[in-house]
Amino acid sequence: MSTTCTACPRHCRLAPGQLGFCRARRARDGVVVAENYGRVTSLALDPIEKKPLARFMPGTFVVSVGSYGCNLRCPFCQNADISHAGEADIPWRDVSPEELVGLTIDARARDKRVTGIAYTYNEPLVGWEYVRDCARLAHEHGLVNVLVSNGCAEAHVLDELAGLIDAANIDLKGFTDAFYDTCGGAPGALERVKGTIAHLAADPACHLEVTTLIVPGMNDTDDEIDAAARWLASRDEGRGRESITYHITRFFPRWHMTDRGPTPVETVYHLADVARRHLEHVYTGNC
Repeated sequence: MSTTCTACPRHCRLAPGQLGFCRARRARDGVVVAENYGRVTSLALDPIEKKPLARFMPGTFVVSVGSYGCNLRCPFCQNADISHAGEADIPWRDVSPEELVGLTIDARARDKRVTGIAYTYNEPLVGWEYVRDCARLAHEHGLVNVLVSNGCAEAHVLDELAGLIDAANIDLKGFTDAFYDTCGGAPGALERVKGTIAHLAADPACHLEVTTLIVPGMNDTDDEIDAAARWLASRDEGRGRESITYHITRFFPRWHMTDRGPTPVETVYHLADVARRHLEHVYTGNC
């Protein structure tokens, strides 16, 4: 008898013991569990600006943690070795929420600029249960939680994290269904990402920033960035606080996408100006 995973819009139907598309969730005893729970492949101390967060606690540091697995297959992925991996493909070690928070507390004791934990590197929401458990414990110890995600998660996952995420950067890969098809997204992926952005934008406790990587010939038109920025600005209505921060970032050839050169710097600067027609805080990256 199959079991349906409800973590993301892909809704994988899994036979007993079968692994989902993300390679992180498995059907077991009639439920789908996060097999990557606590399995850490990457751990580092990063400036918060690297997430990237430009307008949240600048000058501070976060302990960045990642596992394996992702529900997209972006051909330009910078972390394909872990995002597209399964448990047998890359070294990992078990790190409990208590251990992760303890490591962060120790780092804070050595440097008061350490403020919290960032869930990043792979797609953290394919293992949202670990994010939830770590984030709850982090708040108990006065630490902040930062989410770096592609946003392809169902609404109930975001509900599970309500009140726990202090800042987020969501990748808005492009603003067309065709772009998400190229990234291996499930049908309706763009609408689900927009739903995630809208959900976080409506949360007064969560600082929100959004990033679009500008890939030459794919999402680099004025019309697409204008539409994305206009839509993001519409999420600000009624917030009563500063607008969503938008990052326009330069592409470099990676993984399976080496058929084109880096985004021209002048294109990035120009598209940032296009976005500024609608948004107050627009930043360029990788230039």
